[in-house]
This record gives sequence, C-alpha cells and structure tokens, in this order.
Amino acid sequence: MIARRALVSAVSAAALALPLLVPAAAAGSSPADGVAVRSGSRLQPPPKQAVATGSGGAVSSVNPYASQAGMEVLRHGGNAVDAAVATAAALGVVEPYSAGVGGGGYFVYYDAAKKKVHTIDGRETAPARMRSDSFVDPSTGQAIPFQEAVNSGLSVGVPGTPATWQKALDDWGTVSLGRALRPATRIADDGFVVNDEFRAQTAMNEARFRDITSTSELFLPHGELPVVGTLFRNPDLARTYRELSHEGIDALYHGDIGRDVVRTAQNPPVAAGSDRTFRPGLMERSDLANYGVVRRDPTRTTYHGLDVYSMAPSSSGGTTVGEALNILENFPLSSADRVQALHHYLEASRIAFADRNRWVGDPAFSEVPTRALLSKKFAKDRACLIRPDATLTSPLAPADPRSAPTGCGRGTGSQEPYEGPSTTHLVTADRWGNVVSYTLTIEQTGGSAITVPGRGFLLNNELTDFDFTPLTPGVPDPNLPAPGKRPRSSMSPTIVLRDGKPLIAVGSPGGATIITTVLQTLVNRLDLGMSLPDAVAAPRISQRNRTTTEAEPAFLDSPERTVLEGLGQHFVLAPQTFTPSPEIGAVAALEFQRDGKVTAVAEPKRRGGGSAMVVNENR
Repeated sequence: MIARRALVSAVSAAALALPLLVPAAAAGSSPADGVAVRSGSRLQPPPKQAVATGSGGAVSSVNPYASQAGMEVLRHGGNAVDAAVATAAALGVVEPYSAGVGGGGYFVYYDAAKKKVHTIDGRETAPARMRSDSFVDPSTGQAIPFQEAVNSGLSVGVPGTPATWQKALDDWGTVSLGRALRPATRIADDGFVVNDEFRAQTAMNEARFRDITSTSELFLPHGELPVVGTLFRNPDLARTYRELSHEGIDALYHGDIGRDVVRTAQNPPVAAGSDRTFRPGLMERSDLANYGVVRRDPTRTTYHGLDVYSMAPSSSGGTTVGEALNILENFPLSSADRVQALHHYLEASRIAFADRNRWVGDPAFSEVPTRALLSKKFAKDRACLIRPDATLTSPLAPADPRSAPTGCGRGTGSQEPYEGPSTTHLVTADRWGNVVSYTLTIEQTGGSAITVPGRGFLLNNELTDFDFTPLTPGVPDPNLPAPGKRPRSSMSPTIVLRDGKPLIAVGSPGGATIITTVLQTLVNRLDLGMSLPDAVAAPRISQRNRTTTEAEPAFLDSPERTVLEGLGQHFVLAPQTFTPSPEIGAVAALEFQRDGKVTAVAEPKRRGGGSAMVVNENR
C-alpha cells in the first residue's frame, strides 16, 4: 500500500483546521485548551509554559499537543497511567522522529495506594535471526559503517511501545487502549501546527528521508520541507491508531500492522536513484508474535535520606545514576563551592560510566551485578579515586563490584560506545498521588528513516545500541547482539520518594547523555539548592568516561569553566545531533510540594521549549 501524503499547505490549512480553530480572543482560551489559533496569516500551536503549579494532576512533556492529550484524560477522571499513555501516543504524532508505534521504552510507575514503585521494560528486542556478528562485514571482519547500520532494516528491533501501553493500562490504568489513543488519533486526523523545531529536525534528516519513498511522501509533502505555521496531518497514523483501538495490540503483534512492519523492515522501499545502501532486516512475523514486555523490579538507592527509584537493566540508567549518586554521597557538595560540586559530579559520572560499559546488558543473556553496582560499599571504594585538585584520565578502567575492595587503582578502560541521542520523555501525576515517569524512543532522530507504507510511523534503529564488536578484545562484552536480546539503553526514568511519598519525577532524552542529564538535575536540586525549574534550566555538562566533557554554550561562557579546566577538566561544545542547537537533554519533571500541590516543569528553551500543565493551576 502506498503511503498517503501528509496534508500540509498554507492555503488549505484553515479549511483543514476548522474543528481546531477558535478566534485568538475567544472566551475561555487558555494554555490548557490545546487549540490552534490564528495570528495574522499564520496558525499558531497551543500556548505553552515551562512551569505550572497546582492540584488535581499534572503532565509535562516536550510538546503542548501531547501534554494537552494527557490533561484531557486526567480531566475526564483518568489516572496518571492513562494520561501517560495518552501523552505518549500524542508524542508519536507530534514528535514522530523521537518516538512512536515503531519504538520502545521504559515505564516507571508509583502506586499511591500501595506506596510501591513498579517498572515495565518495553525495550525492543533483536530478531531470532540476529547473531553476534550481524553488524560485521564478513569480507573484512570489521564492523560495518555506522551510518549503514542506522539507515537499514538491519537496525530495526521488534517494537515494544504498544505492548508497554497495553501492559500499563491492564495493570494500573482505568481506561481502555482505545480511549487512551483517542486524543492522539484526533491530532493525527485534524493536524498540528508545524513549528521551527519540527521543520529543523526534518531538514536535518532530509537527505536520508528522500531515499525512502514512504518517508518522503509523508514527511516531505509535495517534495518540500514542512512550512512553519501550516498544519501537518497524518491520516495513516490515525488509521493505525484506530486499528489498535479496535483490534488491540494483536493488530501489531499478530495482525496486519505487523505484516506491514516486517515487510518494510525486510525490504525497505528505497527510492529510485538512491546511492545509499539500505541493508535488509532480519525481523520475521514470529519475532513480533513472540515479543513480550517485562515487569522488572526497579533499581533503588538512597541519597540524603531520599529513596531513588529508576529502571533496572536492560537499561543502564538506574544503575549508573544510582552508582554516581552513591559516590557523591561521600562528599559534602553545596552551592557554597559550586566548582567542587561540579568537579565531583563529573568525576562520579566518569567512574560510573566505566563500570556501566563493562557490566550492564540484558540480564537474560549475561549476569549483571545490579545489586553490587548499587552497593554503598562499592561506591565508597570507587569514591577514593576522586581528588579535589585533579581530574581522572579517561578512558578509566572499570572495577569488579563483586570482588573485594580494589583500592584506588586506576588503569585504562575502553572508549564509550556510540548511542543515538534522540528519544522523548514525559511525566504525569493524578489527584490520587500516582506518578509516572516514562521514556520512549525510536533511537536516532528519525529512527531508521524507514516509514511503514500506509501506517504513518517510522521504524526504530535501536539495534545500533548493541556493540558491533567487543569493546575490549578478550574481555566479556554484555552488549553484543544476540537473538531476542534487548540492547543496552541509557534511559533513566526516575522517581524520588521522601518518607514513602513522591517528591520528584524526572527523565530526559539524549542517548547516553540521559544519564548525566538526570544526574545533574538531581545534584542541582538536592545538593546545590536550586528550585526544580532552575535545576532544569541550568547549563549542562556531560562526562561519560571520555577524554573530553561535552558542554552547552552557556557553560562554556561561565567562570566555572576556567576553574575546572585548571583542575584538568577539558570541555568541548556539545554536538548538534538531535536538535539544530548544541543542547544536552530535554527534561520533563515534576515535584510535589509540602502543601500537596505539584509543580510540573518542562524545558524553557531546549528543543524549542516544553509544555508543563496542571489540572487546577494556581494563578
């Protein structure tokens, strides 16, 4: 089936948008209304704000359409889980290059009634035909070029997102999947207003999008980039959501949607004249039929008397953030000496990444010492490496958390493997005190660049998160490809409890920088005394056991940079990878106040600014 073009034009936008449009001065118009308005000759997306405080529930995401979808569910009596699924589905419409039906993710849920944290591992899996050398060129014995892996069916993992939605709703939700998908279906049908970020991300992918006929037809309407201020409609995705609503997720894992996914992964619809090699995928329909999400125990550590819960392996987020926090707990960090606090944050992250790269993978395929990596004793042992007047040398060697203390031996380790920088994150809370922190992805911005014809969504390239070859020859690598295996992730959806009740929920996109973004946000809030909005907005730096530390422009212009460089830290500008700007992460978070109110927080500027909403806002 040939994909139908996204319907976008400046001329016809008003006619297409009639169900969504209201006069700019219409009574009752507010940031929560979720409607497009006309400003001069251009349509404007719903208003958005980075901070909202109030009661009755909250949503924070990168996009106002998505946050509004979650709010709609909350206002009609749904709980935080229902709202999270609705928000995620809407992100699949308005953030299609970061997440959607063709991807996977990790879902962390706090159950207020039971005062317990649960998690779902909805990570994509490798097809049964995947082997440890599937990303190795047999003619050379070397790993294939990374871009050839990204832009291919070979990189497509079995999607886990729809199964995650259904499992979360079955176990903790109050509405059906069809009800949760209703707002997103409406947005896909009626359209959303193209903003600068959507156009820029399309432009960043334009060359490879043109190489796939179905992708070009959908995301380059009439052969051109989407125009800012016009409506972008995706009727194919609306139809896919309706099929999932009526038939359930069997439509993907056993039905026609799955048939189309497999056909597309095996035979990408490459445009005539393309000089790019799109390798065929290994996925079969049996891989979809055999897919299942996993209910895992969350990781848990304590920090300054708070309980910090996150995602266990196959994600490395919970163990790496947790180990770094445990290391930092051995030092008196404070805003009185911001330079030393940042220095210790960087060094703790460097150490934790060294251990992460050696030990963390899919626990179904290798023994991951999760408990040992999160032990206070191991953290204290590793903390002895940190000096206040000098910087460690990367790549630092890992330590064995299962053995006796190793002293302060440094050694040389392996370089950090590449991990795609895209993804998206959301947080929700409801009037009963339930909380969700949910990170979902299709890996690269634009995933594999392969849109399923007639279905309106991109396929992931998550299998590039595997190590193509062992990081260190002769040393076991827990992240090599294997049939049915989940590639290691850095997604770090986190919930912090105080006295058994939620205090903070936080997470971010950004590949491996997810870990440092969550860690730095927590350090800013809990150690440096910043408010949560300030902690999110503060300039970011990311050290991942590399010789250099990536930094945002605002940090490079700060006085702390010079002093830290005097200690041996070496900073470079963060790469422009998943946004047009050199940014690190894009946090969505919330914090519960002592008076019972909740503050939802989104990015004020990164990714064009996010959208925080509460049901009953305090003006």
